[in-house]
Amino acid sequence: MKSYSIQEINDVLKGVISGTTLQKITAAEQLEVASDSHISFIGNKKYEKLWATSKASVAVVNEDISIEPGENRAFIKVKNADLAMSQILELFAPPLPLFAVDIHPTATVDKTAVIGVGAKIGAGSYIGPNVKIGENTTIYPNTTILDECTIGKNTVIWSGTVIRERCHIGNDCIIHPNATIGADGFGFRPCPEKGLVKIPQIGNVIIGNNVEIGANSCIDRGKFSSTVLGNGCKIDNLVQIGHNSKLGQFCIMAGNSGLAGSVTLGNGVIIGGSASIKDHTTIGDGAIVGAGSGVTCDIPAGKTMLGYPAVEARDALKQWAILKRLVNESKK
Repeated sequence: MKSYSIQEINDVLKGVISGTTLQKITAAEQLEVASDSHISFIGNKKYEKLWATSKASVAVVNEDISIEPGENRAFIKVKNADLAMSQILELFAPPLPLFAVDIHPTATVDKTAVIGVGAKIGAGSYIGPNVKIGENTTIYPNTTILDECTIGKNTVIWSGTVIRERCHIGNDCIIHPNATIGADGFGFRPCPEKGLVKIPQIGNVIIGNNVEIGANSCIDRGKFSSTVLGNGCKIDNLVQIGHNSKLGQFCIMAGNSGLAGSVTLGNGVIIGGSASIKDHTTIGDGAIVGAGSGVTCDIPAGKTMLGYPAVEARDALKQWAILKRLVNESKK
């Protein structure tokens, strides 16, 4: 079991220790269920009240915390407790699943595929013709990577993922289980003779560096050219990204949200959970779409939108207040 003194932990965080404890820390845990061998976190003042009843010996806190740690307990004060939390979790993270051999004997690797030094390919995986896999990339069991795809360096692809032909994934990415990259876009047109005719989807998907894609998410290939995800984008589980959509850098899409075809997101756009974005819509840099909202028109940079259909947040809040007042009056 890993264990650290408070000083060893602070050597990583480089914060300021307030209080004292000799207790060895063996894990990180939330305040409500922590024991005396745990370190916890207070990233918001509204959680300060939980410290009095928590059994945690140490908490990582923001510099402006308004309470004291108490006897035989300590705080590590940092500029941003939420960011520090990620460093702590790395300290206590268990090892990832191990590979007995770099390329499992049951993996099917085409003779034309190029596999980088240190790359690992798990049991039952399929690597197609002319695929290129970068150095130190890890492909877990039962993954499918079809013809002419490229995968960058230090990328991790978890089991069940399917990456269809001619798609390209950058360096330092994480693709979680059962994601599908490069499925056909949803393209059909009415036809008097045949009912619905499928429109061929002959493009691909291009994913930048440091992108993370959640489990069971789908990123459709472009109809003509490419569906593109810029560097640093973070996509949650169960997200749909339609064909020919373009995401700028560092966009966030929360679970169950979706983009229809040919949506453009600027840099740093945040899409809340279960939000849906109409096709051929453009959302400007830094805009935020609240959870459950439905976007039907372009959004300027920096705006926050709420509701269905989505309107500016302050207008949505006014509308909801009026509706609430009308309901209350009708009950009188």
